[in-house]
Order: sequence, then structure tokens, then C-alpha cells
Amino acid sequence: MRPFRPPMVAAVAALCLSACGPQDAVEGAATGSSVEDTRTPEQREAQRTPYELNEAFAQAARDFQVPADLLKAIAHAETRFEMISGQQEFEGMPAAHGLMALRGEKLVEGARLAGVTEEAARTKPEENIRAAAALLSSYAEEAGLDRSDVGAWAPVVVKLSGITNPEAQAEYVHRDVYGVMREGVVAQTPEGRVAVSLMPSEVAARFDSPRARAMLAGPDYAAAVWRPSPNYNSRPTGSQGDVQMIVIHTCEGSYSSCWSWLTNSASGVSAHYVVKEDGSEISQLVRESNRGWHVGASYDPSLNGGTMGSLSGVSVNHFSVGIEHGGSASQSSFPSGQIEASAKLSCDITKGQAIPIDSYHIVAHGKLQPASRTDPGPNWPWSTYLSKVKTYCGGTDGGGSTTAITVDSNNALNDRAKGYIELTGTWASASSTPNYFGSDYLYAATEAVSEPATFHFYLPAAGTRTISAWWTAGTNRSTATPFVIYGGSTKLASVTKNQQTGGGAWNTLGTWSFPAGWNKVQVSRWAPEGYVVIADAIRVQ
Repeated sequence: MRPFRPPMVAAVAALCLSACGPQDAVEGAATGSSVEDTRTPEQREAQRTPYELNEAFAQAARDFQVPADLLKAIAHAETRFEMISGQQEFEGMPAAHGLMALRGEKLVEGARLAGVTEEAARTKPEENIRAAAALLSSYAEEAGLDRSDVGAWAPVVVKLSGITNPEAQAEYVHRDVYGVMREGVVAQTPEGRVAVSLMPSEVAARFDSPRARAMLAGPDYAAAVWRPSPNYNSRPTGSQGDVQMIVIHTCEGSYSSCWSWLTNSASGVSAHYVVKEDGSEISQLVRESNRGWHVGASYDPSLNGGTMGSLSGVSVNHFSVGIEHGGSASQSSFPSGQIEASAKLSCDITKGQAIPIDSYHIVAHGKLQPASRTDPGPNWPWSTYLSKVKTYCGGTDGGGSTTAITVDSNNALNDRAKGYIELTGTWASASSTPNYFGSDYLYAATEAVSEPATFHFYLPAAGTRTISAWWTAGTNRSTATPFVIYGGSTKLASVTKNQQTGGGAWNTLGTWSFPAGWNKVQVSRWAPEGYVVIADAIRVQ
């Protein structure tokens, strides 16, 4: 049997590939570092080659007397026809597995009823479908429902989902499961063969309809639906409670089950937002000013390029906003609609909270909690996502700034077309003092010598720019570190800064008019002896 790969999904009416989001970057599960996906389109397509699953659904339907279209609709609502191998995102909610997203005891019982092993039900698509069908059949037997009436299966669908919130149950049944049966969906192989087909049909679920109510807008994001969670507390006072980061999660389940769980007081978890799989809806659960309970780890700067070192050992929840996404860390791609909606949301948060738009401040859950989490997984499109966030913010890098150029003391972290560092004399790298930018910082002893660290930056057009510098503070730092600013080869100014204070933050040097082309900022060693000067990073904005 060849390995399972997920199908490409198209809505019948729109004929769009709704489950085939961009895959131009992958993120390492352990480090969270962004790595460009260099595979050719043909290689990516080959990786996505699926089984043709229609017969598997039909056989399970016949054997267990369950409507085949219902099985397909559940698989689409839960996984978009992907074989997921879930992780546990929320304590108390077991990981989901397979096309049908079976969890915990439901997977065990379904496998037993279907006569397959638990391992097969977890890892093989046909057996996973059969386990779900057997479980649905047993629920139908208990309920004594009319198996020929597809609409009568709605309460059974709810029982399989595990959703307990009545509003979420209604949304899941009417919009996610029976909605896709009414609209139809087709999944195709890259070669164009039909993998799964669900033709549109007029079917009415025998279940309470979603309540007609005024959909209150989110208090921080008007495009969101306000579904307040009781699972939050106040952020601490001081800098530890200032929002400085957005954490990207996957729910390891469907959108409806996700916000339902996160608004349940018994779950003990929450996030600030949840984004639906197709991007058509966002729920806000916690005000951004409050502390959500979405990351079970203290902050370790070494997992995030050494940035924000002053927050080492502090709960990530203190200073972050959490965004959950319907879906799984193991899925092969993310729907473009979900990425678009999430990017718009992240832009709004960065504007409101003055958060820089970069990979140090918009971060994967798995990057911060690698011992037990991998979400949003290796196929979250980081480069595309951050680019879209910047685009929606009008080409800014967040924090209210115009598009910025950051030049680090480590050239491995620089885009050499935009900036680089050049050293003369004796400079050493270190990471022993916290609050450095990037992976480390450079230092040199003060001395009456002309041996600077030179940060070069390129401007495609002339303009006025503000220059800021980042350093680590300490009592052995110079109180009069010279920064010399050049426009091309012309010296514009010399500014001294006390590096015994202001560590771990951007410190403004000044604003000047620069010509197009290469310009530079030098950190000079020419200062009273007995100290060191720090060259860590500059920002041009």
C-alpha cells in the first residue's frame, strides 16, 4: 500500500482548490526557524498525491449502514480529507488522528467495533474511516434513528464531534457538516482524478438551528465575533505585562470545537482569537489587555534568537496574544482564506500593540514550547504570512514604523542586499549578557584607535530616515559610546550614548537625510579607556 497523501480540495460551485494554501516556507519543529521550501512545483504536487477515497467511504457506508455523504462531510469538516497525526494542543482534549479526526476513547472504541487495530485506525485511511463509521452506527443504534433520513443523523454527528457547547454544536452541524453536503465538494489528485466527490444535495439537519442573536463584534477586532471565555486573568504590571508578541497556534481540531473548548471554564485554557479554516469567521475570546492561557511555558530567549532577554523565565502568556487556527500541525498546507484572514488580524494586533512584524515577534507555539508542541507545524507558510501582515499594514514593519531595515552584528542574519556589518580591529562576539538582538553581540575595549564596527545599509531612493541602535547594558559599558553617521561618504553627525542603560531596546540616535545608495553607521572605540563598547544592531526607519 503506497503512503497516504492528502487530496486537493475544490468547492463544486467555485471550482477552487480550497485546501491548497501556499507552501513557500517551512518551519523547523524544534527551533522554529524559517527555511524556504526549495522543492519544484512538480515535487510538491507529487508529495500531495492522495488515495482515491470514494470507494473507501462507500464500502464503510455499506458495511455499517451509515450515509456515505455524511462520512465525507465529517471528514471535510474535520481535516479537509487529510490524514492527520495530531498532537495534544489542549490539556484534557486528546490528540486527533486520521481523516475523521478520531480522539482518545472514541478511536479505541471505533477500532474495536470496526474490527481493526488501534494503530491501523490511527494511521490507515480506510481503517480510520471504518472506525468512524462503526462508531456512528453504534450511536445510531442507541438513538433508534431512521438511518435512511440523513438529516436525522445530526445528533449522532454532534456526539462524534465531542462538542458540548450548544451554540458550537449548532454551528458545526448546520454550517460545517450539513453545509458542505448542501454545497458539495470535490477533492482531486494532482493529475486531475477524482479522489473524493460529494455532490450538492438538499438536506436539512434535524437539529436546533444556530440561535438568531446579535453577533457582537470583538472588543479589539471588529471583524471578529465576541465569544468571551472565562479562562483569563490580568496581565502583570510593568514591562512583563506589555504585549510584545503574537503566538501562532493550530487547534488540532475544527474551528467550532476549538472555540467551544476554549470558552469552557472546565478546560482551563484559552486564546485571544480563533480563525476558521476557510477564513470566513474569527472569534475573539479574550481581550488583548488580559492574559490568555495559551502557552504552557516560560520564555527562553535561546529559542527565539536571543531576543527579549529581559523576559527570560517569564510566562509567555504575560506578554503575548494567542491566535488559534482551525486545523492541525501535521496538515500539508493551510487554506489561503485562513492565511489571509489571520494576516489581517495580526496586522491589526501589531498596530494596536506596537509589535514589530518579524519572526521574533510573530512566533510559532512550537518554537516557544518545543518539548511538547510543534504547532502550527512545518507547513505554515511563514514567509508568505509575514509578507501579507506587512502588506495589510501598508508596508510597515509594525510598531507604527515605516518599512525598516535592520542590520545585525551577525552577517548570517542579514539580507546582504539591504545591509551588512564590517569590522576593523579586534572585536569579539558574546551572548553572556541578556537582552541582545539576534544571536549574539559584539564588543571591543575602548581605546584611542580608529577601528570601528560599521553597519552598512542600502536605500533605493534618497529620503529622511531615523536611526536607532540596540545594545546590551552593563556597568562595564562606556557611558559615551560614539556612533558616527554617514550619508554615502559624507559624515552627517557623531552621537554619544550611555550603554550602561537602555539595554534590550531600540535607542534613537537621530534623524537625517540620506542619499540613495549605501550609507553607514559606525560604532567607534574612541572613548575614555577602561570600558567596552557594544555593537549589536541598528534599525533604519
